[in-house]
Amino acid sequence: MTFACTIPAVPTVQQDDEVVRITRWDFEPGAATGWHSHGWPYFVIMLVAGTLRVHDGKTVREVPLKAGESYRRPSGIEHDVMNGSPHPIAFVEIEVKRPGDLV
Repeated sequence: MTFACTIPAVPTVQQDDEVVRITRWDFEPGAATGWHSHGWPYFVIMLVAGTLRVHDGKTVREVPLKAGESYRRPSGIEHDVMNGSPHPIAFVEIEVKRPGDLV
């Protein structure tokens, strides 16, 4: 269910408290996160334009995104993400643990 990859994406947690977890992810070409799911809904904001290869356990989708482009997903979706670009890419992921506490 995961990509065959020996290059792990590098997470850097920027904030982790009772309300949110903010993580910057850096990917060399071909790097992947590994199979995982999120316990909370989350947002992704691309820092560098590139193509994400997203594996959902059945299919692989190529998702081209521009720098500054964002998307959101609900919690619980299992997936693996790989850098499908020929250059390094990065994004910030914001997991919302307690949406009602965002003020």
